[in-house]
Amino acid sequence: MTANKISSLMKIRKGLLMFAVIGTFLIGIRHLLPGEAGSGGSFDAFCPFGAIETMWKYVTTRQTLLSTNLLNFSILSGTLAVSLVAGRAFCGWMCPLGAVQEGLAKLGRWLAGEKSRIRGKPGKFLLPLRLPDTVDRPLRYAKYFILVLIILASAFAVYPPLYYFCPVRAVFSFRLTSAFLWSVLVIFIITSLLVERIWCKYLCPLGAALAIFNKISPIRLHADFDTCNHCGRCDVECSMGIKDVPDHLNDTECIRCLECLETCSHDEALTLHVL
Repeated sequence: MTANKISSLMKIRKGLLMFAVIGTFLIGIRHLLPGEAGSGGSFDAFCPFGAIETMWKYVTTRQTLLSTNLLNFSILSGTLAVSLVAGRAFCGWMCPLGAVQEGLAKLGRWLAGEKSRIRGKPGKFLLPLRLPDTVDRPLRYAKYFILVLIILASAFAVYPPLYYFCPVRAVFSFRLTSAFLWSVLVIFIITSLLVERIWCKYLCPLGAALAIFNKISPIRLHADFDTCNHCGRCDVECSMGIKDVPDHLNDTECIRCLECLETCSHDEALTLHVL
């Protein structure tokens, strides 16, 4: 794949992320208007994870949890269709919360004094932080634990279990109706400034649900080890903190952002393949 094609793909990715952010903000603003929530469903009805939360309730009673409806299932279906084709590409290309985290990570670098940087080379500044392996590795499993916990809790819930502490609601819904939700927003901003894509790495239950698709999707990255010299440039640019990226291109943590492909300095060392 030529540099121009890679550059075009990255522009498309950034455009889709910006569209997702603007669209989600508009949904949040729309639900501030009188009567709009009732006529078009609540803010939560536009969340793909809401379908997972309300699945048990709908299967057993043909009703959904409060603040969710059948629209959640339509959006989840689209998310799963993307995942079947391209793995966790939803997380890297379409998730508004992921886009906000990327923006906050850039702001964190700037606040740390990094006004310009050379791609593929480790920064000399404090931010973003990379947690030590002894902390990072066990924390990676937290999102799977949260996913299981939420699925179990959904069997007894009235509202979606994530309703009261969902960062998407805190960032985009404009309805910070409790001190707890305000604290979620503040914690989300601070931690995202410190650690790149911290929610995606450690806490997102939707990311946990989509992770398995990296192993079965036909669109994936391929490394040519006759060309790749393991220079480490892709490791530096990986927002998910995957180590030895060329050896772990189908890792369940990969969000298919293609930053490794863009930063690779050896032609054809990394390529995008369709099986």
